[in-house]
Amino acid sequence: MNRDPRRGILLMIATVFVFACQDGFSRLLADNYNTLMVVMIRYWVFAVFVLILLLRRRDGIRAAVHSRHMPAHALRSVLLVAEICVMVWAYTLIGLIASHAVFAVCPLLVVALSGPLLGERISWRRWGAVALGCIGVLIILRPGAGVFSWYALLPLASAFMFGLYSVLTRLVTRDEPSFPAFFWPPIIGAALMTPVGLLHWQAVTPRDWGLLLVYGLLSVLSNWLMQKTYESAEASSVQPFAYLQIVFVTGIGLTFFHESLALQMVIGAAVVIAAGLYTLYLARAETRTPPESPLA
Repeated sequence: MNRDPRRGILLMIATVFVFACQDGFSRLLADNYNTLMVVMIRYWVFAVFVLILLLRRRDGIRAAVHSRHMPAHALRSVLLVAEICVMVWAYTLIGLIASHAVFAVCPLLVVALSGPLLGERISWRRWGAVALGCIGVLIILRPGAGVFSWYALLPLASAFMFGLYSVLTRLVTRDEPSFPAFFWPPIIGAALMTPVGLLHWQAVTPRDWGLLLVYGLLSVLSNWLMQKTYESAEASSVQPFAYLQIVFVTGIGLTFFHESLALQMVIGAAVVIAAGLYTLYLARAETRTPPESPLA
C-alpha cells in the first residue's frame, strides 16, 4: 500500500476533530441522561459498524475474527468500556477541557507500560519525558492547593486504562492480523454494557434520539477515519497532530459549555504535550540509531 504522509496528516486532523465533536456530544447527553445508558447506545452503533465490516471481509467470518488471544481481547474490552464510562463521567463533573488536559498524559503512560509488559527497552531520556509529563499533570491537578477534587483523578484513571488497552493491543497484534483486535472490543463491550445500561434506562425525548443517533454515527466516523489515517501514513508521522484534539475540545468547551481555561491548566497541558512530542522525537531518533550506539 502506498503511503501518503500529507494525506495521513489531513486524515489525522479530521479524526481528532470528529473525536472532539464526539466528546462534546458525550458531555451534552451525559448531562441529561445516565452515563451508562449513553455509553451503551454508543456501543450498539459501533458494534453494528464492525459487524458490517465483518460481513464484507473476503476471508470468511470465522477466519476474520479468530484469535489466539481471546483472554487478552476480553481484558482489552473491559478496559475500554471502563475507560469510556469514566471519561464521559469526568466530562460531566470537571468539564471537557480539564479532562483532556489530564488525559493528554496517556501516550506517556503507554511508554511507561511498554517496558514491563512488552519487554521494550526504554531509554533514560524517554523515562525523563514520562517524569516531565507527570509534573505537567501535577501542575494541572494542583494537589494541596485547596481546590483539588478527587474528580480530577477520573481522567487520569481513564488515561491509565486506555494506555494499558493500547499496550495490550500492540501485544495481541504482534503475531496475528489486526482485525480481531478491532472487532472484539465493540462486540464484547456491547454485550457488557447492554444489561448495565438497560438497568439505568431513562425515557428519551424525540429530539435527543436524534442527538444519540448523531453521537453514535460520530463514533463510527471517528474510528473509520482513524483506520484510514494509519492506512495512509506511519503512526510516527501523524501522531503529533493527534494533540490538536485538545485544541478542538477546548474550543467546544469554551463555546458550547462555557467552561473556563485556567492558567495552570494551560501550563500543565503544555508541559504534558511537550513531553509527549519529545518521546515521539526520541522514538524516531532511536529507530535510526545503530544498535551498538550508546545511550540508545
